[in-house]
Amino acid sequence: MHLITLKDWSADDILQVIDEGMALKKDRSRGAASLAGQALALLFQKTSTRTRCSGEISMAQLGGQVVYLDWRTTNFGLADLRDEIRVLDSYFQFIVLRFLKHADVVLAAEGASVPVMNGCCDRYPPLQALADLQTIREKLGRLEGVELTYVGVHNNVCNSLIAAGMKVGMKVTVVAPETNPAAVDEMLLREAADKGCYETSDDVQAAARRSDVVYTDTWIDMEYFDNPSFAAERQRRIELFKPFQLNAALLEGADTLVMHCLPAHRGYEIDGDLLEDPRSVVFDQSENRLHSQKAVLLKVAGKLD
Repeated sequence: MHLITLKDWSADDILQVIDEGMALKKDRSRGAASLAGQALALLFQKTSTRTRCSGEISMAQLGGQVVYLDWRTTNFGLADLRDEIRVLDSYFQFIVLRFLKHADVVLAAEGASVPVMNGCCDRYPPLQALADLQTIREKLGRLEGVELTYVGVHNNVCNSLIAAGMKVGMKVTVVAPETNPAAVDEMLLREAADKGCYETSDDVQAAARRSDVVYTDTWIDMEYFDNPSFAAERQRRIELFKPFQLNAALLEGADTLVMHCLPAHRGYEIDGDLLEDPRSVVFDQSENRLHSQKAVLLKVAGKLD
């Protein structure tokens, strides 16, 4: 069983992982040694904090072992991707990929006989979305009927929230002055809109204040933020998105959870004080990457069936 996008998982699959993630968080000894003698490969083209740490620690707590592979220190860049994945397939029982391109994640999964999990790509980060749903369920006690407003670039994170929300009855309103072309998934948006689980809005304040959850992500890709050659594009984005910053004025009087998948640029997409606001569950999200990752590993290993 792979996890490439939550479009491929059923509502029962998603809810089972959320329930297990919450149980694992409550009882840290739960599942200990359940994956003893098994190994997880983390193959990353992109830098990472949460995906790497949650992958390494989750597997260790379940009794297995991990090998972290920086793409640049392997022969993946010299060989056919499918050939190298077959090599990993013979060593490991699980693979987490953090790739630049969704097409490469799909290609790798097609060539693997062990479960492949999409840690992030330009189209989806389903592991992040599962941790997000766990956080919402913990804080609100429900998912069905929850209204979430996503503010910022319509990107891979936005896609996964829509795909997840569509499966569990959560409505996602997107306030996005711009879309990342690589993230476009017209079929997903049509299906979600037809089910009443997705809409767009130009009024960020009205959308945010009527929502149970307000969510944002970086306006500028982390690897480009301090890159001098990206200075003009950075300034263009700042000017375009500044009116959509999450801050205290925007959310004044609003009873809403504040979420961000991190890493954050304080003072850009979100005011630094709002990260510390009582309504912020940003660092709960981050912690839940660990518990949710453990639940996903048990799910794809067939341990939850």
